[in-house]
Amino acid sequence: MEQKNNPLHGKTLEMILNSLVEHYGWKELARLIRINCFVTNPGIKSSLTFLRKTPWARKKVEDLYIESKFNQ
Repeated sequence: MEQKNNPLHGKTLEMILNSLVEHYGWKELARLIRINCFVTNPGIKSSLTFLRKTPWARKKVEDLYIESKFNQ
């Protein structure tokens, strides 16, 4: 199935998270998306574990990624 209109096509959650951390930093990311794994001892590995188990949080991260990439 074609996914050329899907901005997340071909992007892994890890790529998305790394991009957001690089763009915003942990502190700003925690302010924008209020989840504990961004506030307390943030790290890529622990955040990925949480996001993979928590669909609503993953959606917020993906939505912020789309917004940051396409609404500049």
